Amino acid sequence: MYRISSKKELNPTVMQMEIEAPLVAKKARPGQFIILRVDEKGERIPLTVAGTNPEAGTVKIIFQIVGSTTKALSFKKEGESIQDFVGPLGVATHTDGIKKVCIVGGGVGCAIAMPVAEEFHRLGAEVTSIIGFRNKDLLILEDEFKACSDRLTVMTDDGSYARHGNVTVPLKEYLEAGEQFDMIITIGPLIMMKFVVATAKPFGTPVTVSMNPIMIDGTGMCGGCRLTLNQDGNKVTKFACVDGPDFNGYEIDFDEAMSRGRMYADFEKHAYEKTCNLFSEVK
Repeated sequence: MYRISSKKELNPTVMQMEIEAPLVAKKARPGQFIILRVDEKGERIPLTVAGTNPEAGTVKIIFQIVGSTTKALSFKKEGESIQDFVGPLGVATHTDGIKKVCIVGGGVGCAIAMPVAEEFHRLGAEVTSIIGFRNKDLLILEDEFKACSDRLTVMTDDGSYARHGNVTVPLKEYLEAGEQFDMIITIGPLIMMKFVVATAKPFGTPVTVSMNPIMIDGTGMCGGCRLTLNQDGNKVTKFACVDGPDFNGYEIDFDEAMSRGRMYADFEKHAYEKTCNLFSEVK
C-alpha cells in the first residue's frame, strides 16, 4: 500500500497528490510515468510523474477527474493509501544538447510539461514556456512555470485571463520573429499537439510530443497504447509505454490516435456515473 502524504485541489477538476513511494522517487526522471490502482478491484491507469522528492521518498501526481478511477482516487483523503504504484515507466525526456527549448502545454498536460521545463532550467537551458487553458478557472501551475522559465506566455481560449487565443498564436509569433529553438516540446490534448506540429513545420523546428493513448500493462505486452508512425514513407507501429511517451511529432498519425482515443468514451462515461452514484450512496 502507498500512503497519500498530501492532497491539494488545483482547480475544480484537477487534483495534486504526493504519494509515499521511495524507490520510485529515487529513480523517476521528467517525462516518465507510473501506473496505479486505487484498490484491489480497480483498473490500472497511467499518470505522468509531476515531480519527486527523493529525500522525503514521495512522488507528485497531478490528475484530471475524467473517469471512474480518477473520480475514486479524488475521494481518497490525505493519510489514506492506494493499492499499487508502479514505476518509473517509459523513457525520460531527452535533454542532451538542447540549449534553447520551447515548452508548450495545454490544460492538465501542463502538469507533465512543468517538470520537463524545470529539468531544462536546472540544466541551464533557455526555457520559453507557453501554457494554455480553456478559461481562467482551469488555470494551474502558473507560478511554477514562472519560476523555471525565462519567458512565459499564458493563453486562455475565452480571453478570461492573460492573452486571448490558443497556444499556437505566440508560438507562431516567436518563429516568425526568427527564434531558433533547438526543440519544441508540446504536451496536452492531441488536437493541440497536432496544430503545434503544423505551426512549427514550415520553420523546420524539431518537435517532440508526449503521447497519452489507452494504456493497460505499461510493459508493451497488451498493445493497447500502440501508435502509428510514418518514418521515411513507411508505417511503423510503436508502443507509448516502452518506446515513449515522447515521439517525433512529425511522424505521429494524429488522426488515428484521436480516433482510437474516442473508442471507449461511452463506456468510460457510464463507469464514471456509476462511481459517482456509489460514493453518493456511501456518504
